[in-house]
Order: sequence, then C-alpha cells, then structure tokens
Amino acid sequence: MTRLTRVLRQAPSRTFGKDLLTVGEIPRSQVVRLLRVAEELKSMRRRGVRHQRLVGTTLGLLFEKPSTRTRVSFEAGINQLGGRSLFLSASDIQMCRGETIADTARVLSRYLDGLVIRTYEHATVEEWARHASIPVINGLTDLCHPCQALSDLLTIREKKGTLKGVKLAYVGDGNNVANSLIEGAAKTGMAISLACPSGYEPDQRIVDRARPEAEQTGGTIVLTEDPHVAVKEADVVYTDVWVSMGREREQVRRLKALAPYQVNERLLKGARPDAIVMHCLPAHRGQEITAVVLDGPQSVVMDQAENRLHMQKAILVELLHGRHAR
Repeated sequence: MTRLTRVLRQAPSRTFGKDLLTVGEIPRSQVVRLLRVAEELKSMRRRGVRHQRLVGTTLGLLFEKPSTRTRVSFEAGINQLGGRSLFLSASDIQMCRGETIADTARVLSRYLDGLVIRTYEHATVEEWARHASIPVINGLTDLCHPCQALSDLLTIREKKGTLKGVKLAYVGDGNNVANSLIEGAAKTGMAISLACPSGYEPDQRIVDRARPEAEQTGGTIVLTEDPHVAVKEADVVYTDVWVSMGREREQVRRLKALAPYQVNERLLKGARPDAIVMHCLPAHRGQEITAVVLDGPQSVVMDQAENRLHMQKAILVELLHGRHAR
C-alpha cells in the first residue's frame, strides 16, 4: 500500500460535497487532507512515481477569462493522473448564442466527469453547480479564487513547516485572492493581516463569516489601511495585481489609490528576517511589487506557481476519484 493510498483511505469525519466553490465551504479536516494529498503527489512526482487514479476521466475547462497557471495546471494535472481534458471557450459553445447555463450544465454532465469554471460573477459558478450533476470547481470568480489559496497554504506549510500561528501579511487590493486567503487562514489557525486602502477592502461578508472559525482555530484577522502595520513581524508577505481582469476601466484610479501599497525593500524590512514573499502571478514589476523583491532571495513565487499543479491534482483526486468510488 502506497503512502498516498493510506492518506486517501483515512477519510475525515466530514468531506466537502460535490463541488469546490469556496475555501470557506470546505470543512477544516478536508483542507488538511487536501494538503496531505498534494504533498504526497508532489513527492511522488519528484521521485518519478506515476499516479494514474483518474484513468478514463475527462475534465472540462470552461473559461471566460484568460489563464496561464489555472488552465495549464489543471490540464497537466489531469493528464498526469491518467485522464484527459477538454478546453471550452465560452465563445465557441452555444451559450454565446443564448443557450442557458442550466441546459449546458445538464448536457455537459452527460459527457464529462468534472468541470472547472473560470468566470466573472460568483453567482455564475454557483448556478453551474446547481444544475450540473458532476463536480464543479471554481477556477476563479471576481469574489473568490479557492484553488489559488489552497495551493498557497501548501507553499506556506512547505516553507514554514506549519500553518498554525504563522503571520500572513497581505498588502494591496482586497480582491478575490485576498478573500480566499482570509478563509484559508481562518481554517488553519493563521494570523492574517490585510492592508488595503479605503474602498479596496476584502469582502466584508467573507470577513464576518471567517472570524468565528478563526477564533476556533486560534487564528486572527486584522484589517488596516497601513501596510507597515500589516507587515510588522510577518512570516509571509503577499501581494497581487492592482488591476484585476474586468477592472481595466478603473486602472488610473486604482494605480493612484494603491501606489502607497507597493511591496518594496523598505516595506519588507518590517517583516521577519526570514519572511517569504508571495505573489500569485502575473506580476507587474514596478507597480504592486518591485523587481528587486519579486526576483530576490526571499521570493518563493516560482515554487508557489508550481504548487498550483500539485494542489490541483489533489483536488481532482478528491472530487473525481471519490465520486467514482461512491
């Protein structure tokens, strides 16, 4: 029996259901399980051990937004697991001519074993999940980016040896990534401090829902407008682009408001000496982060990007293999 098989047989008391739409909806035990599965899959790949648990499965990827890491990591991941993928551009299927999500979801459920949706409104991915009988995975919405946050937890645990008690400072726009990091930090007992200018804070509903869970796990959630306060004694300093997809018309206003929130050498000095720097990419050097910091010795952005692959594979194993096993 392989180590991975042993991990998979150790079912937690609760598993998340058919879909993965937000980190907040995943039970804490399942977050820990996903991390363990991803770590073992990464170790197996490093050792050249093949894991073909998803032979015969087909994953659909329906993207309304451009993607590098999400698309390639899911496509490579399902391939490495023995399955295959189909990329579905929203402009190439009948939805562009008015077919409903409900009808499309029901049809695709007859063809596919799982579906990754990358879209704008979070309500859209929720509608897909309601009507599809196969697992639906949120590949990104304007509200949440759960796959990114889960893989970030993997990276932090890998670099720091633990998650509980680790201080994560997020600086900049309180966007979808920030929202999912809040949920992930609350699940794992991390201390997360977010510095965002007024009007660019994370979603208050997510903050309010995460606080009780953070209290249960020993974590904390702090919101501030001062990046130096957020970064003080941080173990992890994280930033993201200031102009997310779909916000291009706000570029001038956003660049002005967020200019004081650049992650640079001066700001980084407030963190712990062994702090790591994270960015989910793509990055704009000279805007949200300087080239010196992004390409510097404390940056783990390439390891962070790689871990998207391993976490995506863990998600696919849990949702698709588990579904066939039931």
